[in-house]
Amino acid sequence: MDQHAQRHGARAARSHGSVELEHGATAGTGGRTPQRPSRLAAMAERVPATVSLPIIAALAFGCFTIFRTHTAGTKGGPALLYGVAAAVVTGALGLLLVHYQSSMLTETRALAYGALFGAAVGWNYSLGGETILKSCAFGLVMGLIMFVVSLYIFRGHRTREPHGRHRSTRSTDVATGRA
Repeated sequence: MDQHAQRHGARAARSHGSVELEHGATAGTGGRTPQRPSRLAAMAERVPATVSLPIIAALAFGCFTIFRTHTAGTKGGPALLYGVAAAVVTGALGLLLVHYQSSMLTETRALAYGALFGAAVGWNYSLGGETILKSCAFGLVMGLIMFVVSLYIFRGHRTREPHGRHRSTRSTDVATGRA
């Protein structure tokens, strides 16, 4: 076998199923013009989840507040004003919580999420015409549930926390000689 055949045979074996650019072929989209990503998709790549998720949750809470006040008898502009206020306040507090959560202990972070959720749900419950005592009790119960759930999630995913484990395990205590 001559050298030319060996060289082209190896190239053919190497290029099976791919396009070699040295022969004038263009890699790409099969004759179609490549499309730019949409403006929304490009923006979604730039906005991190630590910003977008609290904003989406705040908007959903604002919409729920509008629904809750509207069904309780508040119509039109005042219901919209309650919803916008709820979205702005919970969104700002949610962004602050997400921003500072990496510097918090696991239990403190779970408590902060529970407090924010309980206060927001309790206030929203009061907009339906419930008494202050019922609203506080409902908010407290929902905050405790959120605390337990978030503590379970945070402790179950400790390896993914940006600040690592806060308490060493028994095996590392024995290995380092600490009591």
